[in-house]
Amino acid sequence: MIYGILLTAGTSSRMGEPKQLLDWHGQPLVRYIVRQALGSQLDGLIVVTGAAAEATQAALASFDHEESVPVYICYNPQFTDGQATSLQIGLHELPADAEAALVLLVDQPLLTPTLINQVIDAYCTANQKPAAVVPTCEGRRGNPVLLDRALFAELQALEGDVGARDVLQRHAEQVLWLELNDQAVLIDMDTPEAYRHLHG
Repeated sequence: MIYGILLTAGTSSRMGEPKQLLDWHGQPLVRYIVRQALGSQLDGLIVVTGAAAEATQAALASFDHEESVPVYICYNPQFTDGQATSLQIGLHELPADAEAALVLLVDQPLLTPTLINQVIDAYCTANQKPAAVVPTCEGRRGNPVLLDRALFAELQALEGDVGARDVLQRHAEQVLWLELNDQAVLIDMDTPEAYRHLHG
């Protein structure tokens, strides 16, 4: 079973307002991203909230997702301590049958079910199970990153805003770099200018 962990807890300091609540063609961005995730092969989704947690949960409260694909919403009380804490909360909430987790970022509005499935398929069809699958475009690393459960213990030991990058470097030989001809893996939305450019 492969679950998604959607990180929405950040303070959005450069954006100036919660990114997850920005309007994305008539709906909050977080709702749009969840729709993309549930349209993929993921077996379930964990949404980790932090800043603007109540508003984020409200944006998802009436979500009419398929009941066969569960959505869990959990809160990270230490969200100001960095992204690693949100990842750890998400990992802790994973069901026992989770063999891998796909880490999704709420500021990637060009994410599609097709892109998510490409990362999942690369993991499932690899001759030797990779420790992680990292999508790239034109040689640049992107997101979302898929993490095998073999890394979960190390990831739980991370501190601060380190993220998974240090763990991946320690297991570089076991990382599957998946070259995709899709700029969406590189594009995130951290500033009002980027939002206006992408939203059109």
